[in-house]
Amino acid sequence: MSICPDHWIRKMSLEHGMIEPFTEQQVRSNKEGSLISYGLSSYGYDLRVADEFKVFTNVFNTVVDPKQFDDRSFVDIKTDVCIVPPNSFALARSVEYFKIPRNVLTICVGKSTYARCGIIVNVTPFEPEWEGHVTLEISNTTPLPAKIYANEGLAQVIFFESEEMCETSYADRAGKYMKQRGITVPKA
Repeated sequence: MSICPDHWIRKMSLEHGMIEPFTEQQVRSNKEGSLISYGLSSYGYDLRVADEFKVFTNVFNTVVDPKQFDDRSFVDIKTDVCIVPPNSFALARSVEYFKIPRNVLTICVGKSTYARCGIIVNVTPFEPEWEGHVTLEISNTTPLPAKIYANEGLAQVIFFESEEMCETSYADRAGKYMKQRGITVPKA
């Protein structure tokens, strides 16, 4: 298995729709000023967080249960800047839609700009032949409110290509998060 360089990511995205929309270079600013970077990097792709968030709340005294998830555990927010409360958590989704090839596995890690502020982004690997918007898990580990900027970079996806095709892909297993659109909460 080898890590995939920028030219491979560009080709797979432009010719095979692996990442849509695809940004061919790092974007660090716009007419309004600086941004948390997104787009193609040397050995990965910095995805953007969309403007849809599910911020966890204790208003309804629900219990977070991955087998019986209660939608009252969070509030839905559509905003350009999401404030994640201290020591709290939010779900979001990527702007980009991914279609992972059968011989590829990805690892997604948070960007250092957020990590240096105590914001942890947790995303599970994108398995071979998985496709969809990425549901992003954002933890604010600080005792202070934290800002998350929509339509800017939040995490980096690193692609690993195998010389062999996997025997059983995520699509073959009919994985429960296949072709997810929007923010997808836990499914039992």
